Amino acid sequence: MSDESRDDGYRPGTPEQPPGPGPGEAAVPSGLVTAVVNLVHTGPVMLGAYTIAELTAVDAIVDFLEARPSEDELTEAVRSLAARELLLAGDTGEQVQVRGDLGIAVAFQQRARMVLDARITGSRPGEPWRILLLPQPERICLMVRIDALGVHQIGLYVLDQALRIVTDWLPKGGEADRDKAVDTDELLAAAERSALVTVTHYTAEGSAEIAGESTDLVLARHDGRLHALSRDPAAPDHLIPTRLDGKEAVRDRLAELLS
Repeated sequence: MSDESRDDGYRPGTPEQPPGPGPGEAAVPSGLVTAVVNLVHTGPVMLGAYTIAELTAVDAIVDFLEARPSEDELTEAVRSLAARELLLAGDTGEQVQVRGDLGIAVAFQQRARMVLDARITGSRPGEPWRILLLPQPERICLMVRIDALGVHQIGLYVLDQALRIVTDWLPKGGEADRDKAVDTDELLAAAERSALVTVTHYTAEGSAEIAGESTDLVLARHDGRLHALSRDPAAPDHLIPTRLDGKEAVRDRLAELLS
C-alpha cells in the first residue's frame, strides 16, 4: 500500500543517516535498522522488560522517566545486565556495548523526535498505567508499557497497530454533550477512568532529549459518557471541552497529534 493511500494522520519523514555517532549517541551496526523495520512490518517485535534502573544504566528513555534511581540501584542494574550479557565493556574505558533486544530499543529510541506520553487513572490489575509511543520515520513506533511495579515492557509495532492498542486502553464511552457546562475539576475527580495524553516534539544533543512544543488531550469517562478536554489557547492553565467526532474519533485525534 502506498503512503498516499493511508490516512492515519502520520506522514513519514526521511531517516537521517549520519556518518557516525555523535557524543553520547549509540553506534548502530550497518543494516540493523532496515532489517528490524522489515521484521516489524511482519508483526510486533518484543524487546523485553526492564526496570527503570536498567534503562537508566544504558541511557534509554531516561528523559521520559520521573525519578532517577539511586547509585546502588544503578550498580545492581549494571551487574544484572552484564550477567545477562546485554551490557559489555567497549573498546575503551569510556564505552560500553549494549547488546541484544535492549540495544535495538536504545537505537530506535535515539532516532525518535517526538513522544506520545499517555497516563491513566483507574487502571486495573495487570494493565499498564502509562504508555509511551516514539514514532519512527518508517511508520513504525517504539512502544513502552509501564505497569504499577515499574516494569517497562518494550516493543516495536507498526504505527496503526500501536495507535489501536493505545485507543483500546484509553477511557471509552459515548461522546458527552459539549453544550452542557461542566466543572472540569469536579469532572476529573468523579471520573471512573481518565487519561492525560501529551505529545512532545524534541531535539537531541547526544543522548539527551530537549523538549520543545507539546500538546495535551484529557479524556475522562463519567456516567458512561466520554469527555474530551484540551488546553484553552487563551489560558493554557485551564481545560476546555473539545469535540470528538465519529466512531474512530479518539484514534483519529491521536494520529492527528502525531502528524
